[in-house]
Amino acid sequence: MRRRDVLAGVGSVGVLAGAGLVATRGVPSFDDGNGDGATVDAGADPITVETLEAPGSSAGEVTVPAGDRVTFVDFFGTWCPPCVEQMPALGAAHERVGDSVQFMSVTTEPVGDAVPESTVVEWWDEHDGNWLLGIDPTAELAARYLAGGFPSAAAIDAAGRVQWSDAGVKTAAELVAGIGRALEADE
Repeated sequence: MRRRDVLAGVGSVGVLAGAGLVATRGVPSFDDGNGDGATVDAGADPITVETLEAPGSSAGEVTVPAGDRVTFVDFFGTWCPPCVEQMPALGAAHERVGDSVQFMSVTTEPVGDAVPESTVVEWWDEHDGNWLLGIDPTAELAARYLAGGFPSAAAIDAAGRVQWSDAGVKTAAELVAGIGRALEADE
C-alpha cells in the first residue's frame, strides 16, 4: 500500500469522526467557556413558554428570562434516558435554590401534535418532577439557550445573559453552582 493511500484513509477517518461529533453534539462553540452570556443577546426579547398542569406546575405561560430574577432552564425529552437519570439531581437542586429562581424544565417535543400532553405529564409524574414544566414545540427557546445535546441546562441572569450552560447529566452540586453564577451576576 502506498503512503498516500494510508494518509488519505487516516484523513477520511478524521473527517468522519468530526462529522459524527457535530451530528451528535452540535457545532462546537469557540468562546472562552466562562458562560458569560457572550453568545446570547442580553437585549433579546423574552420568549413566552407555555406551562403544563403537572406536579409542581400549573397551566399557563411564563417568560424566559423572568426579568425580575434568575431563570434556570433544563431541556429534556421523554425519549431521552439520560434525562431520566438527570431528574433526581434536578429535584435536589430545586430544593436547594427554592423559589428565588424561576426553575423550570422544558421539552421541545411536538406536544399537542405528535406527542399528547398526557404523555409528558405522565413522564413528569413518574420521574418525580415537582417544579415548573414547560413546552417549546417550535424550539425557539432551545435555539437560544440549548447548550448541546439532551439533557442541557442554562442559568440566565435577570438581564437575560447566560451565566452558565452545559449539556449532559450533572450533579445537583454542578447545577446549583451554575445557578449560583447567575445569582452572583444579579447582585
